[in-house]
Order: sequence, then structure tokens, then C-alpha cells
Amino acid sequence: MARFDARRFLRTVPEAPGVYRMIGEADAVLYVGKAKNLKRRVSSYFQRGASSPRIALMVSQVTRVELTATRSEAEALLLENHLIKSLAPKYNILFRDDKSYPYIRLSAHAFPRLAFHRGAFARGDSYFGPFPSAWAVRESLQLLQKVFRLRTCEDSVFQNRSRPCLLHQIQRCKAPCVGLVDGDEYAADVRLTSLFLNGRTSAVIEALGERMEAAAEALAFEQAAAYRDQIRALQKVLHKQYVDSRKDEDVDVLVAVEAGGSICINLAMVRGGRHLGDRPQFPANAGGASAVDVLLAFAEQHYDGHPAPARIVVESGAEALAGLLRELLEQPPTVAVARFEAERGWLEMARNNACLAVTARIADAGRSEQRLDALKQALDLGEVPQRIECFDISHTMGEATVASCVVCEQGRMKRAEYRRYNIAGITGGDDYAAMRQALGRRFERVAMGDGVCPDLLLIDGGKGQLGVATEVLAELGLEALPVIGVAKGEGRKPGLETLVFADGRLAAHLSADDPALHLVQEIRDEAHRFAITGHRARRAKARVGSRLEDIPGIGPSRRRDLLAAFGGLDGVRSATIEDLCRVEGINRKLAQQIYNALH
Repeated sequence: MARFDARRFLRTVPEAPGVYRMIGEADAVLYVGKAKNLKRRVSSYFQRGASSPRIALMVSQVTRVELTATRSEAEALLLENHLIKSLAPKYNILFRDDKSYPYIRLSAHAFPRLAFHRGAFARGDSYFGPFPSAWAVRESLQLLQKVFRLRTCEDSVFQNRSRPCLLHQIQRCKAPCVGLVDGDEYAADVRLTSLFLNGRTSAVIEALGERMEAAAEALAFEQAAAYRDQIRALQKVLHKQYVDSRKDEDVDVLVAVEAGGSICINLAMVRGGRHLGDRPQFPANAGGASAVDVLLAFAEQHYDGHPAPARIVVESGAEALAGLLRELLEQPPTVAVARFEAERGWLEMARNNACLAVTARIADAGRSEQRLDALKQALDLGEVPQRIECFDISHTMGEATVASCVVCEQGRMKRAEYRRYNIAGITGGDDYAAMRQALGRRFERVAMGDGVCPDLLLIDGGKGQLGVATEVLAELGLEALPVIGVAKGEGRKPGLETLVFADGRLAAHLSADDPALHLVQEIRDEAHRFAITGHRARRAKARVGSRLEDIPGIGPSRRRDLLAAFGGLDGVRSATIEDLCRVEGINRKLAQQIYNALH
């Protein structure tokens, strides 16, 4: 590899803000960084004694450096973040994309719906969060239902109710669907809900207190008692926190714990003085990095996509984190070490939970290594299989056949790489043809050099399915790939599975307590689960379409309108003839035909 002439290159580097990319052999991107002053920042990498061992190793692999000058440091920060996510450089500390944080959503409706939400935001709706876990969202939703009684049903259900549902009967909804609450009262409850979710719990309790007093003065004692119960419910939840600041404040608590060669960043969220729980995260590419460096990398990636609270509490690195967030955010939060007893309690909880997460991860890694080693010995493999794929077929008497492919890497299931294949053009119920089609579609790309090849392939089935797999791989020139069939035991009882070999060896029966068998069972069961859920979804979709489209006068357009209006086939089936007539394009005669066909 040609040595990089750093001195000659540095003469051309401008003193301007921008982004630099360290490039290695074969044009591999090693590192992406940003700088206020590109010349000063890039020069620091090539000074003697100025780098950590990790950075020194990276610099030794650099063959060239690419620069992109920007108009401001803020632009450089945005470009750096985009490049890190798209290129995933080897020496950048990376965290899993955390867009999966859950939120609470208030829909933009005349009577807004309160709901759990993940994913992209819709224009007009209001979103509150993020929350550290789905559990924290659901606990908050239960409280809000109990106190403010907003609706949680889908719009399609809301529009077609003719009488109150069970949630109204147990006093968890005011039934706006049937007009049991007027728009002004419901809007007032929505405002209080928004205040509460924004952390202004004192303002909510004060407003409820004023309502209670006004109702008492008007001699509406039942209404006053209802407001009293709302206040008590709020105070009970606020006071049951393990660590309660007694203040309406939003705080994130960040700790970095290093143990056993792993670094864990734990983010604890406090909203409105309520501790909502925490979420430990483990970085990739962090070998040799300090805990503070990893903490800064997490903060940059997390707060680029999620709103920051008013205050962030850390154990160390407060000054560096504050400087980073000043560059990243228009309104940066206050960053400081713990100042009060409540904050010290939050910090201690976050650190303890991070230590527990690291301990559990190390134990799990040891268990995974043990099971992989046991599998290598049981199957007489040359190397420990780091990537294992398993295929299964699912159908109901040949209907809606689906093949699944699940992936296990380093002993852990890797859901992001699971794949399903809808099988078509075969005789219904021909599992061999289905397996042939699925394997051909999966490994054609591998044979062409485009795709990852596993170290071991598991087939859920006996000699027949295994024979098909070996034929497909031989046709594609991949006969060197180890393939094992997992045949079900007598009565399909776990522990009685037979491992069938493609190379003519006698079938193996592992003991029920063998770690290798446990790993095979876990992968096989996951392939079966993934296949059968895909099959059921495909079958249900086909049956919904055929049930409606078999009715004269119902084509794809009207079927789509009916399903949208009633939220699915169950909703159409439960609708009355009058309800069906309200759908555009459905007259009374056609509504009667639909009703008769579904009952």
C-alpha cells in the first residue's frame, strides 16, 4: 500500500469549516469527522505522540484524505452526521439507529385520539416524547385515560359507533363518538393532556382544582367529586416515583460505564419530574475509545434526531458535551453534573442499571460463544459458524405458501436481515418446489458475488428438503457451503430432533441438554414463527379480497373503500345495512347483498 504523504497534503488544506474523510485501501472509508478549521484538525492526526493507539492504527491505514468545505460549522455537523449514517465508517463510534423510540400522539381531529406511536410523524398531529420504552408509554396512556378520558379508538371505529364502548362504561372514555361530551369540554381535556405531557403537571392540577371549586360553588357536587378524583389520581402517580424531584422539570441523565471491554451508555428520561425509566445502548466500532468519547458520539447521534430536554445531567465530560450541543442545537440544554439529591439519585440509578446491562451482555456473549463452539464440535465444522441462516416453508393445504429465512450472527438473532419469499408458480403443497424457489432466489445473488454468504445453512426438514437444498447450491457453484437438515422428532417433541447431514454421514441425535441443540432449536423455531406469521398475513389478505370481490358489484375500488371505512373485514361484517349505505357508491340493494354474503 502506497504511503500517504501527509506533509504534502496538508499544504493544500484550507483553514475553513468542513468535513474530512479518511480513506484506506480499496477506497474503504475509515473515518468521517467535522472541523471548525480543517487545516488545524486534520494536521492533529499526523503529529507525533498526539494520537491514541486506536487513532494511530487508523492513521497508519490512510491512503488519502478527502475534504468538503462548508459555509459554517453547523453545516459541517449536519453533513458529518449524514455521512456517518450512510457510510458507517470503521473507526467512527456508531450506535444503532434509535428512531424506534416510542411517542404519544394526539391526532389532528375534531375529537383528537390519544395513541401509542412509532415511526414517521404526520403533519398536523401532536407528538410527545420520546419515551425510553413502550412500557413507559403504556403506563402514561393508562394514567391519561383514567384522568382525562380521551378516546383511544381508531378513526374508522370512532366514525361508525352507534353506542358507547366498554371503555366508556369503565370510565376511561367520555364517548365523543356518540355525542356524550360536547366539543368545548373535550377540547379543554385535550389542552390539559397536552400540558401534562409537556411536563406542566402543577398547571394541570391547578386547573383541575379551579374546576372543582367552580363545580362546588354551582352545587354540582358529583362533578366536583369527579375533578377531585382526577387530582388524586395525578398526585398518586407523581408521588409513587422512586426518585421524585417535586418539580415540573425535563431532564436526561447520561452515564457511560466501561467494564469487561464493553462500554454502555445509559439514557434515563425524566419528564415533568417523573422518572420514566432508562435505555442502555452499546456502540459499534468503539474499540480503544474512552467512555467520554463514546458518550459524546451517542449524544451527537441521539439529539440530532430527538428533542433535547431543558437539562442534561452527566457524571463527567459536561464541558465537552455542552460544547457539542451548542454546535448541534439552536437552543442547547444546560449540561451539568448532579446538583441536588434527586439528580444524584437519578444518576445512581442510571449507573447501576448500566452496570447490570453490561454484566448481562457479557454473560450473554459467553453463552453465545459456548453454544457456537458446541455446534462446531457437534457438526464437525472447520470453523465456528459466525453467520447461520435457516429456511422454513409454511402453507395451509397449499394455499398462500411463504418461505422464511432467518439470520443468526455471533449467536444472536439478527431480525433486520430476516427475509420472506412469497412462493408462486408451483403445485400447491409441493414443499420441495417451494424450498427450491426460495433458496434459488436467496443464493443467486451470492453466486454472482452480490450478497453475504452464511457459514452454515439450516433447513427445517428431513432428507427430502435437504436433498433439494444441496441440488440448488450445487447448481449455483456453492456446494462448499455446509448444509444441515433439522428433522422433527417423534410427536414433534423438543429435544428429539434429528440432524441430517448432506455429506452422507449418519444422522445425529444430540442430548436434550446439549447447548448446540438449544441453539439449533432457537434458530429453527424462529424460522418457523417467521414463516407462519407471513403465511397467515398473506392468507388473510387473499381471503379478505376474495370474500368481498366475490359479491357482484364489488370491485377492487369499492372493496378498498369498504375496508377503509370500517377498518377491515371484521368491521364490514359487523356493520348494519344502514352503515353500509353511508359508504360512497353503495346503494341499499348492494348493501343488502354485502350483508347477506357476510352473514
